[in-house]
Amino acid sequence: MNKAGGNTAWLAVAAGTVGSLMATLDSSIVSAALPTIQGEIGASANEGTWISTAYLVAEIIMIPLAGFFDKLLGLRLFLIICTIGFVVSSIICGLSTGLSIMIFGRIGQGFFGGAMIPTALTIVSTMLSPQQRATGLALFGFTVVVGPVAGPIVGGYLTETYSWHYIFFINVPLGVGLLALLLIGLPYEKPKLGMLADTDWFGIAGLSLCLGALTVILEEGQRERWFESTLILQLTAASLTGLVLLVVGQLFARRPVIHLEIILQRAFGSVFVLSLSVGAGLYGISYVIPQFLNQLSDYNAFQSGQITFIIGVPSLLMMAVFPWLERTIDVRLLIGFGLVLYGLGCLMNAQITASTSGVNFVTSMLVIGLGQYFALIFLNSAATSAVPKELAEDASGLFNAARNLGGSFGLATITILRENRTWFHGARLSEGVTQNSDVAQAGATVAGADPGTAMEQAATALNQGFQRAGSALAFADVFFVFGILMLVSIPLVLLLRPVPKEGSQPG
Repeated sequence: MNKAGGNTAWLAVAAGTVGSLMATLDSSIVSAALPTIQGEIGASANEGTWISTAYLVAEIIMIPLAGFFDKLLGLRLFLIICTIGFVVSSIICGLSTGLSIMIFGRIGQGFFGGAMIPTALTIVSTMLSPQQRATGLALFGFTVVVGPVAGPIVGGYLTETYSWHYIFFINVPLGVGLLALLLIGLPYEKPKLGMLADTDWFGIAGLSLCLGALTVILEEGQRERWFESTLILQLTAASLTGLVLLVVGQLFARRPVIHLEIILQRAFGSVFVLSLSVGAGLYGISYVIPQFLNQLSDYNAFQSGQITFIIGVPSLLMMAVFPWLERTIDVRLLIGFGLVLYGLGCLMNAQITASTSGVNFVTSMLVIGLGQYFALIFLNSAATSAVPKELAEDASGLFNAARNLGGSFGLATITILRENRTWFHGARLSEGVTQNSDVAQAGATVAGADPGTAMEQAATALNQGFQRAGSALAFADVFFVFGILMLVSIPLVLLLRPVPKEGSQPG
C-alpha cells in the first residue's frame, strides 16, 4: 500500500478526480446535443430521452455496488476495467447510427462511469493523511459540482464547433491519461475471488432492480402519465420487489453487498437525506436554467450553458480555502450557511418573468453556486466522518447514490410543476379577457383583416402570450419550491457529527 499522503497517493487522487469529472460531465453533456443526435440517428423526441435516462439508470445501479467490486477485484484492477469499459462505450456512442446502439453505449458509459464517483471519495478517505484529506475532498467536491453544470457548455461547444460525435470521442484521450495515473498511483491488490462464495446475490439483484426501476419511474413518469401507465405500474412492482430482495440480503447474507444499517444512524442518516435534497437542487437547477433560456429567451445550447456554468465559478474560486475552512469552522455551520445561500439564490429566481434574460440570472447563479459549494463539498466531509473507516466505501456509495437519486426526484418535480403550473397560470391570466375587453379589441384592430378573422388571429396571439407568461411563472414556481426545500432541510444539519479538526476518521 502506498504511504498515506505520498506522491503516488496524490497521483491516485488525481486519477479519482479525473474519473469523477468524466462521469459527472457525461451525465449532462448530451443535453445540449440531444436534438441534433435525435435527428441524425432517427429518434423521436420521446425516444431521445432514453439517451439520458439510460446513462442515469446504469450509473445509479453501479454507484452503491462499487464498494463490493472494489473489495472483490482490488481498486486498481476494478478502475482499470471501468476506464476501459467507459472509453469503449464512449466510442460506441460516437460511432452509433441508430438509437439502440446509442442506448447500449450510454448504458455502458453510465455503468462504468458510475464506479468512478464513489471510488474517488474512497481514494481520498483511505490514501491521504488526515492533514491532507481536506485538499482531496475539495478536489472531489469540485468535480461533483462543476461536472453537471459544465456538461451543457462543453457539449454545446463541441456540437456547434465540430460535431456531436466529439462529445463522446473526447473521453478517449482523457481515458488514456486516466489509465496512466491508475497504473502509477494505485498499488496492485490481489483479487479476492473467494468472496463470490459468500456474495449477497439477493442484495445485488435487489439493489439493481430497486434503484434502476425507481430512476426510470422518476425520469419517465410524467411522460407516461404516472400510474395511468402499465409500464409505470410494472416498474413500481419491480422496484418494490427489488426492495424486498435487498432486505432479504441484509437479514440473511453473511456479507451484505452494502451495509444499509448505517442510514439508520443519526449522523449518516442526516447526511443521506441532505444529499437527496442537495442533489435535487444540483441537477434540477442545472436542468431548468437552460430550459428557461432556450424556450423563453431564444438562447442556443452554448449560450444557455455559459449562464449555467456560472454556478461552478464559486467552487473554483473557493477551492483553495477549503482546508482552512474545514480546520477552523464547524462543518455544521458551513453546511447550514450553504443551505441558506442555496435557498435564497433559488428564491431570487422566483420572481422571473417572460422578459427575463441570461444577464438577470448572473447574481442569483453566483449565490446558488456559493451555496452549492458550502452545502455539497462540506457534506462530503460530513459523510466521511459519519462512519468508521471500514465502512467508508459503503458510506461513499450510499452518499453518492442519494445525490443522484435526489437529482431524479428533482427532475421529476420540475416536469410535474412545469406542466401543471403552466396550464394553471395561463388559465388565470386569461380569465379576465373576453372578446369585448380592451386587450382583445386592440389585438383585433392590429390584425387588420375582416372582423371574424381578425378576432380569431387576436385570440390565437393572446393565447400564445398567456402560455408564454404562464410558462415563465411555472419556472418561477420551480425555483420557489427548490428554495423552500433547501431552507426546510437546514434543521437536519443539527444532527450531523462534527468533523474532527485533525481530520481523523471516527472509530
